Amino acid sequence: MTSGPGGEEEAYSLMRRQRELTSLYATAKSLTALGELDEVLQSIVHHAHDLISTDFTYLSLVGADGKLSARAAEGTISASFLAACIPPGTGLGGKVLASQSPHWVCNYAAATLIEHDPDFDRLVGTEGLVALLGVPLVIRGEAVGALFAGDRCERSFQADEIALLSAFAHHAAIALDNARLYQASRTALQELQGAYRRIEEHMAAVQRAQDIHEALTGAVLGGGTPGDVAQLLADQLGGCVTLLDRTGAVLMGREAASDPCPVPSESDLADALGTAHRSGRCTTSVDEAGIAHSVAAIQAGDRYLGALTWSWHRDRAQNRNGSREAAADQGAPDDTDLRTLERATHIMGLLILKEQAVADAGERLSGELLTELMVGSPGISAAQRARTRARNIDADRLDLVLVADSALCPPAELARHLHDMARDRQGLAGEHLGKATLVVHSADDDRTAEEVHRRLRRTLGGPVAVVGERVVNHDWARAHSLAGRCGAVMRALGHTDLGATTGRYALYSLLFDTERVHELDRFISGSIGPLLDHDRRRGTELVDTLSAYYVHRTNVAATARALYIHVNTLLKRLDRVGHVLGADWRHGNDLELQLGLRLHQLKTLTAASP
Repeated sequence: MTSGPGGEEEAYSLMRRQRELTSLYATAKSLTALGELDEVLQSIVHHAHDLISTDFTYLSLVGADGKLSARAAEGTISASFLAACIPPGTGLGGKVLASQSPHWVCNYAAATLIEHDPDFDRLVGTEGLVALLGVPLVIRGEAVGALFAGDRCERSFQADEIALLSAFAHHAAIALDNARLYQASRTALQELQGAYRRIEEHMAAVQRAQDIHEALTGAVLGGGTPGDVAQLLADQLGGCVTLLDRTGAVLMGREAASDPCPVPSESDLADALGTAHRSGRCTTSVDEAGIAHSVAAIQAGDRYLGALTWSWHRDRAQNRNGSREAAADQGAPDDTDLRTLERATHIMGLLILKEQAVADAGERLSGELLTELMVGSPGISAAQRARTRARNIDADRLDLVLVADSALCPPAELARHLHDMARDRQGLAGEHLGKATLVVHSADDDRTAEEVHRRLRRTLGGPVAVVGERVVNHDWARAHSLAGRCGAVMRALGHTDLGATTGRYALYSLLFDTERVHELDRFISGSIGPLLDHDRRRGTELVDTLSAYYVHRTNVAATARALYIHVNTLLKRLDRVGHVLGADWRHGNDLELQLGLRLHQLKTLTAASP
């Protein structure tokens, strides 16, 4: 049976419908296999273009600001079309989204039932868009975008075309939802993986910090010194670790074998050291050479013991898995390394306190032994010899007593500096009778006195006087007395910054040798005794007047100015001196008179000295 023209048209329509449905389901199946959002969007547009057979198709999604923005296109001729973006409720897309149903216009530019957007209308002209069909992309009841099919000539869209594009949009919405879920899942997975990596890095850093802490603790328990701790820390952190004392002076520096860094100067650390001391936290600065210095204060309660410094090359700073840290590029070290440095200051503080406690105990014992020798001399008992020998000191060889004095610090503080020298010379040091005292063996007394003076002056940074006296027959007390009294004479003479023995001041031995004190009194009495008696009886000042007269080389005017008296008054006093000493006093033994006045003046000054 032959079919008529109507039958052939119906058969063709059924075949086309079957082909479209087959293509639709094949396309839907392929869409479900896609994962990336941009890939899904482009695939939707591509398949829609093939199914509908219009001049071009494009897909727009609703953004966070409510605007409808083109995300993918097929068949367009303008590169700027993908920049299309229309405000909410505008254009054909606005109607599609508002109604969640298909809409079309046979001539977009001439359409009056839609609100036009000037920017999009310019793109319409460039693209040559005339007829336009839009269907919504609905996910769980919410319109998230629209799929458009357009022609460059005026036409109407049939119901089967609208139904086909709507059905495709339905499948596309499912694929789009899956892509979004896939992207969200992958983002969450990436964030989870990133968090896991950060946890792993943190755990590795914590483990590394714990290992360093255990190593430092083990070094201390094993009898390690501050130098051992500094070296271990430098090997673990790299660069250089420096220990500074309370004044900011560098005590020691240790470099890492793998990544050495020069020991910084005190000027490089000054600013960071001050900030760390004030804040109590680790502070980092970078010098002109690009070397970073992280400084942490060493404190024990309210006591400031010094600081620990880690110096490292900023351009070489890397994290432990080999990747460069952004913080390092900006001169900031890893927080874990800074915490490690701060924890190391606690250990270093304990070591310093331990060393100070040992030193204090040694100083107390040294001072006690020194006092025993001084009080028990002359001679040395078997018990004293045994106690000094226990400290590896041979008391029989302690043949030089040195007494130090400085206006910069009290005797107790000065004695602490002498203890370091006592350890080096196997001697004893301490404070005895209010004077900083050192007892050592010496082969050259003058040289030893000069060396002790030089070391003390370098330590104090100012003048200090050191005087030594050789010990005879284990009589340390006599040697100490002579050295102390000679020191008073040195001060009276204005000699406050030198190291010497009492032999240098033998001329003044009458003043400081207690065994010759009667000789001093006889000489003074024989030379100026009548003047002293006259001053005591009459309350005059003839001795002081005559001393000033000789100091100013017998110049009457200069002497009067120095004494703040009139010349006539001075001349009357000199006449009175002539009555007391005799008229020929100016022509007698003038040298003996001047020496008597000088010795009397020095005796008065030394008697007033502590």
